[in-house]
Amino acid sequence: MVACILDQLKTQPAWVILLFTIGSFTFLRTLFGVLNWVYVSFLRPAKNLKKYGSWAVVTGPTDGIGKGFAFQLARKGLNLILVGRNPDKLKDVCDSIKSKNGGVQIKSVVVDFSGDLDEGVKRVQDAIEGLDVGILINNVGVSYPYARFFHEVDEQLLKNLIKVNVEGTSKITHAVLPAMIKKKKGAIVNIGSGAAIVIPSDPLYSVYAATKAYIDQFSRCLYVEYKKMGIDVQCQVPLYVATKMASIKRSSFFVPSTDGYAKAGIRHIGYEPRCTPYWPHSFLWGIASCVPESLIDAWRLRFCLAIRKRGQLKDSRKNE
Repeated sequence: MVACILDQLKTQPAWVILLFTIGSFTFLRTLFGVLNWVYVSFLRPAKNLKKYGSWAVVTGPTDGIGKGFAFQLARKGLNLILVGRNPDKLKDVCDSIKSKNGGVQIKSVVVDFSGDLDEGVKRVQDAIEGLDVGILINNVGVSYPYARFFHEVDEQLLKNLIKVNVEGTSKITHAVLPAMIKKKKGAIVNIGSGAAIVIPSDPLYSVYAATKAYIDQFSRCLYVEYKKMGIDVQCQVPLYVATKMASIKRSSFFVPSTDGYAKAGIRHIGYEPRCTPYWPHSFLWGIASCVPESLIDAWRLRFCLAIRKRGQLKDSRKNE
């Protein structure tokens, strides 16, 4: 059959052969991409996380994705250092994890990422001193209360977005890295967002999206810097997850629970520098990449304007 095709091509003009060649390469590239996606999403085994170390640091562990990661890491037998703002919530999470994973050791460190960050980072450094810390999950982050134009973002919100999302992640990473470098192994997972990577823009959430774009580039650069030192740095890019931050209460096929996302996220630690662990999200990313950016921009603007309208209505009712 192949010989027959080649004989037919010999009789065709050069432009037909050129188009056939380009088409063949495009088909093979697409086929390879699909097969690789199937392997990564469903067949590739998870890494043994204990090889990085016996302790894991998780920021923002009292709610959302961070809480899901804390439970999943404990199930893998790792000891935890939980870094959060609210001591009562930290205690509740610690007690809950210990009740289900009796052999796990847990330390909690109170850090207000929107407050005195330097003092908080010092407490984290003291807590990890002498411990075999192998994994860092940088999950802490804040977003807008609801969508708004950039000129409507007040100074305090602007400050918190940059301080928590950018400065917080950078300084915690800076504090944990030296121990990983010394033992020549470790894994750092920074939680990004589809708002900065999957879609071309996220209007009315501009500063939040920009801070997550920083996380993506920061992660990629560290991946290149420290790969030869045995440290795997990764930016995970979720789309919508059922969290308080996303104002989504119920999970669904395309919107996983925090535990459902964390189960997928754990399986991807130590591999690509950027990934979307929950496979329906990566499927949506593939679909989005085929749609003209102008159409996505228009859809997203309408979507966010509707969120803004509902948020303003809710605020007006509170003020009445």
